[in-house]
Amino acid sequence: MLRIARHSPTPARRTPRRLLVATAAFLFLSFTGAALPQSVAAATEPTGGSVSAAPASPQVPAGVTAGVAVFDRQTGAFTEQLAPAATFRSASVVKLLIALDFLWNRSPDSIPAADRTRLDAMLRSSQDAAANHYWSTYGGPAIVERMVTRLGLADTAPPPAGYEGYWGYTAMSARDTVKTYRHILESAPAPVRDFVMERLRQSTRCASDSFDQHFGIAGAFDRPWAVKQGWSGRYAKGNCGSVSTAAASGTDASAPASAPSSASTSSSSSASTGAGDASVDLSRPALHTTGTVGAGDRSIVAVLTLHPDGTSYGKAYTDLGRLTRSLNVPGGTAPKGKWYGTWGQDVAVRTGPVVGDNLLTRLPAGVEVLVGCQKKGQLVSVPPYTNDWWAYLPQYGGYVTNIYISHPANQLPDVPLCTDPK
Repeated sequence: MLRIARHSPTPARRTPRRLLVATAAFLFLSFTGAALPQSVAAATEPTGGSVSAAPASPQVPAGVTAGVAVFDRQTGAFTEQLAPAATFRSASVVKLLIALDFLWNRSPDSIPAADRTRLDAMLRSSQDAAANHYWSTYGGPAIVERMVTRLGLADTAPPPAGYEGYWGYTAMSARDTVKTYRHILESAPAPVRDFVMERLRQSTRCASDSFDQHFGIAGAFDRPWAVKQGWSGRYAKGNCGSVSTAAASGTDASAPASAPSSASTSSSSSASTGAGDASVDLSRPALHTTGTVGAGDRSIVAVLTLHPDGTSYGKAYTDLGRLTRSLNVPGGTAPKGKWYGTWGQDVAVRTGPVVGDNLLTRLPAGVEVLVGCQKKGQLVSVPPYTNDWWAYLPQYGGYVTNIYISHPANQLPDVPLCTDPK
């Protein structure tokens, strides 16, 4: 069980806990310029030590439902399988099938420029508008049915009856996701393979709807990797990017009123060609990480997850990260550093250890981050907390003040000093 901790800059001079929390929440805007933190008490201790790419077995966090498949292309065998045939609503993972369907009898070199632009945005930054275009233009659920036949998918099905317009409600399993990647890498024409995989390797940290999509595989392993992620649920607004306020809501206004709204699952199409899988959970928050890891795309990884109702994006992000880091993924290298929890909402990641016009992005509320090193910088005051130590987050290429790292000391005791000029 993780111990609840708070950052305390001067341990010898304690302030009553209730007063600390209330004062910090009231003055939080003075530093972040964003909404008040949801819960200081929700901060967690670091997971401890550099993560391993090959523990004994998958470690599924409490309350999480998971379907996992890891396939080693070098040996031709699965190294991990946990409920690999279980079906989940795909969210944006189905965009792989949408892209493959469009490119089935087409060469990427000969398609119109507008389609190259759409496919680029759909695969790199998970743009929903592009998926909507192909779904409504090329038959909606018929896209899924065609790809099921072409690839021999066993568990994939179109959206259930009544939700045919919502591509994100397509049912998929971890093993079918692995089969899809195997088709791309081993059977698709080379131009299609290269076109799709190049874009997955260039996945943007910020998705088109302002959600941070570098969770799971992208956080658990050093490059080379390629990812297509998926998220669906009543999450708060996305806050990824260098703008001061978030631009996109986690609730999709075009989702049906009788089913949960979802980010990255909408479509305006009303096509109807199949009943789909009515057993797929359309309610609980979903977060999926899929892709390849290692040189030569050695391992194919598919981790599909559902989380308890009300789970925040940062919590789901963290739990999926912990699960992915526990997997045996041949060819994967764990990044160096220490994993720590954070507290606060819209916490700024900056290009240097100073406050100013240097915002890189903002963290999902309460998410775990990998700390590579730390250094002294500008003194930051978020009363009653004051600290001049900053943590460098190598996966973001920027710094956060140690005030928002969930540890009671100003200087993290187990993190080295930054020696390179960053």
